[in-house]
Amino acid sequence: MLFLTIVVGALLYLVVNFYVTRRALNRMAAHFSGPKPNFLLGNVLEFLNKDLPGIFETMIGFHWKHGQDIMTWNVLNLNMLSVTSAQNVEKVLMAKQTKKSFLYSFVEPWLGQGLLISSGEKWFQRRKIITPTFHFKILEQFVTVFNKETDTMVDNLRKHVGGGEFDIYDYVTLMALDSICETSMGTCVNAQKNPTNRYVQNVKRMSVLVLLRSISMLAGSPLLYDVLHPHAWESRKIIKQLHEFTTSVIESRRRQLEMEKLEKVDFDMNEENLYSKRKMTFLDLLLNVTVEGKPLSIEDIREEVDTFMFEGHDTTTSGISFAIYQLASNPHIQDKLYDEIVSIVGKNTSNVELTFQTLQDFRYLETVIKESMRLFPPVPFIGRTSVDDMEMNGTTVKAGQEFLVPIYVIHRNPKVYPDPEKFDPERFSDTAESKRGPYDYIPFSAGSRNCIGQRYAMLEMKVTLIKLLLNYRILPGESMGEVRVKSDLVLRPDRGIPVTLVARS
Repeated sequence: MLFLTIVVGALLYLVVNFYVTRRALNRMAAHFSGPKPNFLLGNVLEFLNKDLPGIFETMIGFHWKHGQDIMTWNVLNLNMLSVTSAQNVEKVLMAKQTKKSFLYSFVEPWLGQGLLISSGEKWFQRRKIITPTFHFKILEQFVTVFNKETDTMVDNLRKHVGGGEFDIYDYVTLMALDSICETSMGTCVNAQKNPTNRYVQNVKRMSVLVLLRSISMLAGSPLLYDVLHPHAWESRKIIKQLHEFTTSVIESRRRQLEMEKLEKVDFDMNEENLYSKRKMTFLDLLLNVTVEGKPLSIEDIREEVDTFMFEGHDTTTSGISFAIYQLASNPHIQDKLYDEIVSIVGKNTSNVELTFQTLQDFRYLETVIKESMRLFPPVPFIGRTSVDDMEMNGTTVKAGQEFLVPIYVIHRNPKVYPDPEKFDPERFSDTAESKRGPYDYIPFSAGSRNCIGQRYAMLEMKVTLIKLLLNYRILPGESMGEVRVKSDLVLRPDRGIPVTLVARS
């Protein structure tokens, strides 16, 4: 009898708490638009029987139908505020205290508490440690690697010259993986010589599993998901393999450093000329640094390596591939860009060695890349959880609220970008850029948690596109019009980027 009373009391408490919380949420929801939710299942039913591009199109479609700032619901009281108005995007991204959204916890078993996910003092410390590896003095050295790996990709593509359409996305993926491994880790994995690289396949699958989990009815219950969902079992197997690969990279570099007999270097947060003095790779610094007299643990190093191995190749792959898509689809822009390239490096320079200094001269190329990232931002969504209460749309949004900032939608605001679906690099001429606000174009996020590797990404994208166009004229494949996009952690084409190649004479 006592047990029954306890059970009934607990259920009664849960029901009352649910209704009290729902009433408060409904009062907040009245200040936002959004799709009408099912009382218990929220908007989950709208994603049923959708493929991955369909899931993305549904999420984006909510904004086209309901406006800039909307509220969507998962099961029970789980909800998300998705904001695209400049004033609310600023409030979310520039908050004094911020932490990543609950959605990022889905990748935590894989990436750990690395720079992408960590918050507070740990994030600040890691950001301080890692920032010097992306100083321009070190980036200069990386351009040599970008040249080498892009030349390898260009050679691998020759078999497609004059042939039918093929998917160039996979070639870019392997090139970007080789580049991030060598520049940031000091090791070569030769992914371009091994196109069935298991690491690449595991990253792709893991990203899909993260997306599927985010729309699962069990998303809000990690314990139930981990025990009951078959994807959880698959995820654990893949994560084990990903960690094994990363550990092998770390151990290989550690042995190499030991052979070179490098001495340990204390990391002084207050050291002057910090950026110019450190000339080690990302992994070298992690292996040699001490914080408060203690070296980073193998777990500390692995979570940062995993984060950068993923972010450093997947996002640049997306940026490069969609730029290729746009150039193939807009031949007049490709021709104009080719003319700029020839005017700077000359004709018959297919194997030219590009330098950090030379890359600064490609002004039109930069507008092409920026416009491509406007239409296809490599990271299409940013998630945040509020730490403090904030005023928004005339109401108080309580601390702990989950936010989504859909960059993909922000970049298609017709009030900021007339005819927003048109690919027009002139939007990023000096005069046009000056007319936009700071939150109208944020491909690398904004605020203190903006992308630490954005200069790295721009350099790699420039080298790749220059060398591709010096060697080939890129034409759209027959199925180019069927390309749809999907988003897991990164924006991707559903079935690759179908192109054909003609050799430059």
